[in-house]
Amino acid sequence: MGVAMSGMSFQKAGGIAALVGAATVVVGIGMFATMMSDYATGDLDPAGSVAFLVENEASMYVWNLITLIGFSICLVPLAFALNQRLRVGSPALAQTGTGFGLIWAGLLLGAGMVLNVGFGSVVELHGTDAAQAESLWLAVDSVADGLSGGMEIAGPVWILLVSVAALRAGALPRALNYLGVVISVAGLFTIVPGLADIAIVFGLGLIVWFVWVGIVMYRDAPAVAEVPDLVRDRG
Repeated sequence: MGVAMSGMSFQKAGGIAALVGAATVVVGIGMFATMMSDYATGDLDPAGSVAFLVENEASMYVWNLITLIGFSICLVPLAFALNQRLRVGSPALAQTGTGFGLIWAGLLLGAGMVLNVGFGSVVELHGTDAAQAESLWLAVDSVADGLSGGMEIAGPVWILLVSVAALRAGALPRALNYLGVVISVAGLFTIVPGLADIAIVFGLGLIVWFVWVGIVMYRDAPAVAEVPDLVRDRG
């Protein structure tokens, strides 16, 4: 009974993590489209980007803290909760998917830390050498973009594996799984030169997928669920 209740609680925690993760994306998009609209257009040259950063360092820091670091933290319990839910019916896909989910979380967390440290360094350097600050910003932005989704791979692969595993196991609604397949394929198209703009389909679809997964996991925790391998092995 204690194990079952623990499993149910973990499923609900995963559902909450998914809903919070969706909220971070929504807030991030809202901030990007309003407070950071001048930067969001992508029309600024390096000098303009650095000038914007100098004037809006606090906003950029908060935006990054929410959208990258906050989202990546939510991914970890969600990935483990989905693994717990799917591994009985489709163990190989569930385990592989969890690996990609954790890789994605690590990449986003790394990008967030690079940016937040980089923001301060660029602003400080701008006071003494504007040209060097622009060069530093180009380097920081390129590294962070590569880690966080300039080419979407880890995130779409995770969602694709989860969706296929859930279809096989019957552990999530079929329509939700088909949505997951569609948005993951859209995300993978970002690896094709010239098709990076299709990432908007992945981004917007991700919100719907996270909300739907969160609601299902929170409301429909299995009556009997196993404790995650990581917890069980340490017990």
